[in-house]
Amino acid sequence: MSDLVLVDVADGIALVTLNRPEARNALSSDMLSQLVGHLTRLDARADVDVLVLTGAGRAFCAGLDLKEMAASGANIRPADGRPWPQLAKPMIGAVNGAAVTGGLELALACDFLIASEEARFADTHTRVGLVPFWGMSVLLPQAVGVRVAREMSLTGNFMAADEALRVGLVNRVVPHDELVDVAKSLAADIASAEPAATRVLVAEYAGFSGGGPAALAEEIRRAEAFLGAGIDPALIEQRRVALIERARRQAG
Repeated sequence: MSDLVLVDVADGIALVTLNRPEARNALSSDMLSQLVGHLTRLDARADVDVLVLTGAGRAFCAGLDLKEMAASGANIRPADGRPWPQLAKPMIGAVNGAAVTGGLELALACDFLIASEEARFADTHTRVGLVPFWGMSVLLPQAVGVRVAREMSLTGNFMAADEALRVGLVNRVVPHDELVDVAKSLAADIASAEPAATRVLVAEYAGFSGGGPAALAEEIRRAEAFLGAGIDPALIEQRRVALIERARRQAG
């Protein structure tokens, strides 16, 4: 199996890079497995204080690999709300390009986000004919407010980096070539603080933010009921092609 997730550790900072650039870092079952393994191990390493998550190539993450979903569905089932672990250590998302649907949910799982000027964000669940089960209905309203979240989820339209900054989805927008360096600089600021206190604060924010475990559990319950009705692979493929064409039109 190739390295679908790359890891580089230096000075207490782990740079984690999604590495399927030819597929816009779409989440296959193999990639999800590698991501979970790396995040779990990094969270346990004594020489890692902060993680930075980014993507290789032009995209951060295009969401679930819809080709695999249509073929086998191996990468779709909910897993306690999301397929990645709840980390004890902080993780900064360095969003280098498009973060779409499951990719947006992965970004939202980070403690905060730094965006390249080339970043774009969208929730296209309904355009694929799916519902969220990795926390979108809880984490997106927390970030941008309920009404903006509803607009994003119901339209499936893309949001540019400057608009994402305005509504509070990202903390700052930086030149593309400076993205990882800025994220690492902020990670170094975090790593210089007292680690035990930092981890308590990470847990407090995760547990006390609006929504919480009950809301995430309700999202999973509804998703399981929706998926229980079955998914037509041919229809998923048809919607995948239409979604790509729509994204190209919106990008101009």
